[in-house]
Amino acid sequence: MNPLSQLLEAALFAAARPVTVEELATLDSDASLDDIRQALDQLREHYDFDGHGVEVVELAGGYQILSRPAFAAAIERAQLNQRQPKLTSAMLETLATIAYRQPVGRAEIEEIRGVSASGVLRSLQERGLIEVTGRSEGLGRPLLYGTTPLFLELLGLPDLQNLPRADELSIALQPPRPEATGPDDAAAYVAADR
Repeated sequence: MNPLSQLLEAALFAAARPVTVEELATLDSDASLDDIRQALDQLREHYDFDGHGVEVVELAGGYQILSRPAFAAAIERAQLNQRQPKLTSAMLETLATIAYRQPVGRAEIEEIRGVSASGVLRSLQERGLIEVTGRSEGLGRPLLYGTTPLFLELLGLPDLQNLPRADELSIALQPPRPEATGPDDAAAYVAADR
């Protein structure tokens, strides 16, 4: 590994959040953004080729060194990772609405969900998952909300374009149906549906 890759490795290891290429470029004034990207690729290849238990992951607009998913269960069993409190179903519904509709106002969120959203919006803001992105031109100029880089980090996504499309979600959310292998199985399946 070259010295720039080693420097980036040390910075990513020390960082508690994803670090952007621009932030990494401040580590070495002689390095261009292309040099930083090449050094990140070299570091990523090093971890992949040598079979390390960690990897360089691009998420939330930056890069971070994370343990590989294959070791997640063991790390969780040993309680070595810090967990954020779980999100309630109301928080998840509101967060999904904001993620797919942003920028979106409270009234539209409440219309979609059918319940008041003020408390949930406040909780999501306190957790740093959403932020005020501006004001609507509508009556009263209500606040508009959008997701934050922490939201992307939580989902492990590099950017919002990687969110599943709505048509993919409808397929993924359908319950699995057993496949009939013969006439007896098909009859049993039909009888079970009644």
